[in-house]
Amino acid sequence: MTKDTSWGGVADWYDEHLKGEDTYHAKVIAPNLLRILDPKKGMKVLDLACGEGYFTRMIHSRGAEVIGADIAAALIAKAKADSPTIRYEVANAEKLNFAEKHTYDAIICVLALQNMEHLDQVLKECARVLKPGGRFIFVLNHPAFRIPKRSSWGWDNATKTQYRRLDGYLSMSREQIDMAPGKGGHDITWSFHRSLQDYMKALASAEFAITKIEEWISHRKSEKGPRGEAEDIARKEFPLFLAVEVQRIPTNK
Repeated sequence: MTKDTSWGGVADWYDEHLKGEDTYHAKVIAPNLLRILDPKKGMKVLDLACGEGYFTRMIHSRGAEVIGADIAAALIAKAKADSPTIRYEVANAEKLNFAEKHTYDAIICVLALQNMEHLDQVLKECARVLKPGGRFIFVLNHPAFRIPKRSSWGWDNATKTQYRRLDGYLSMSREQIDMAPGKGGHDITWSFHRSLQDYMKALASAEFAITKIEEWISHRKSEKGPRGEAEDIARKEFPLFLAVEVQRIPTNK
């Protein structure tokens, strides 16, 4: 049975979250994503699972022709209200009916591929709508260190070291995630853990070649205290995000 992985149920929470100035979106993802994508006039970009249009608007401001698409109608409604001059579409990533074959120079997908159940179908659809040689850039919660309900921080009192504990990695899993703990458990989404090799095999099957991999760390720092220095060291050693750029292999398809 297909899980409802839409973020429509957390639209209000997500919209409010992105208004903050000290978010990972603002401090870590945005500057690095724009550096890799390098949007400019004449470029056609699809922001897949665009949410309320946070990155769509950034790309548009750089002069690129951008369309935002998301399965959640509530998020698209917010996107249209915030930026009515940008085109947005309510669409399932597995079937982008609004997009013709070989349309886009680049597709971005930020912190959303991990919420999509049928990865192979999504990647093949991305390959269909990309121009030959077009790029697909996606950002994930790092699948080697941030595994839903199977990873956590630990503290070794003997060595005064903060470490990352993993209780599983290779096995695929899906978990229900409460996006706003302590508020009644109504803000729920689903997350699908896959290993690096799972992603690599799916990309190869969709005829993508990897051109860039980056691992991004947290920008935050701990307050002074007995564990502050160790916590800061751990943040620099265990990246929060994995960013991957792949290129559509030119074929006759």
